[in-house]
Order: sequence, then structure tokens, then C-alpha cells
Amino acid sequence: MAGVDDSGRGPIIGPLVIAGVLMDEEKVGGLLSIGVKDSKLLTPESRSYLAQKIQTVASKVSYVELTPAEIDEVVMKGRRLQRLNLLEAKSMAKVIADLKPNAVWVDASDVKPERYARQILDELPASLKRTVLVSEHKADKKYPIVSAASIMAKVRRDAVISELWKEYGNFGSGYVTDPVTIRFLKEWRRAHNYYPPMVRRSWKTLKQIEADLNQTRLTE
Repeated sequence: MAGVDDSGRGPIIGPLVIAGVLMDEEKVGGLLSIGVKDSKLLTPESRSYLAQKIQTVASKVSYVELTPAEIDEVVMKGRRLQRLNLLEAKSMAKVIADLKPNAVWVDASDVKPERYARQILDELPASLKRTVLVSEHKADKKYPIVSAASIMAKVRRDAVISELWKEYGNFGSGYVTDPVTIRFLKEWRRAHNYYPPMVRRSWKTLKQIEADLNQTRLTE
């Protein structure tokens, strides 16, 4: 059986990571005993520790990383949420196709979990069309196998963010609610007259930053 989840759907900086964890069914119960739960409820240290544990008990772990450019290419065509949901569904299908489980649980990105399940199934190869697929909201809290996937996705994304910090400096979490991230974007844009490739240009936050910078120039 397998669980699939994402990390980094909302940030303006960095990749969107999809992770899938494949395990023998009899081993899944042991995930709770080592402390596996929704990655958002864990500290970075706990996630890193558990990721190592999961790696040792899993039959296989698979990833798809979507770059900001790949996300922008889809989102900029309009109907942002629908297109982003479909992009995620296709990416989850790639992970599932790599894992080849008999049954898989996914954390649904769509407001309609059943529609999301159909989108994933449509993208699977013919040999996997009969895979039992359970698509639910908050699956990362309900099912340990999905919690494990959420941990692996989050740790993988955090590792990418850590490398980007080394290259660009500390830009915070990358989320638009983080004042450190917004300050970094404004300062970078003012200094370089462009945004680095790690930034999702399709996020409307950039329009607000541009408006703020233009207003600042008018008052200087």
C-alpha cells in the first residue's frame, strides 16, 4: 500500500514536492509507534529523524519536484486553482506509477476529492487503472501512510530551501505570510530589477510588490 502527499503548494518561493511512500501493509501500524503524524504537527528535527526511520521501513519512496517555472507555465494560462490541482493530480499519478501499489491513499488537493481521484486515475497507465485509490481531505492526519508521505515531502522541500538559502541568503519560509520573505523579494527586485528563478511569477503577491515599489519611487 502507498500514501501520497505534497509540500509547498502555497509558497511563492521554491518547488512543490510530491512524495509517495510504499510499504507492506503489516508494517504500516508500526508508523504510529515511532511517532509518525501529519508533518505540520512536527518540529523540523522530528521530521528529519522520522524521515530516516521511514526510509528504512519503506519498500520505496518516490518524488516529483515541480519547479516554479513548471508551476508558472500551467497557472498563467488561467483558472489558477483548477490548473494547479490538475498539475498536482498528474504529478501524483507519476509517483503512483513509480510505486505500483495495490492500494493508495492520497491527500486531496481539490475541493471535490472524488474528482481529484478521477483525475489521478485518468493519468495512470493501463496496468494500474484498477488500483484502489482513496482520495480524502486531511488524509495526512487520518492515515499514517499518508502522514509518512507528508513527512518525506516536507523534508525534501526543506532540503531544497536550505540550499537556496546558501545561494540567495535567508529569505524566510518562502510563504507570502512571512514578512522576511516579502522583504527579501522587495529588496531583491529593487537591487536587481528582476526576480530570481526560485520565485513563482504567477503568484499575485508580485503584483502587489510591484505596486508598492512603484509607489515608493513616486514618493522618493
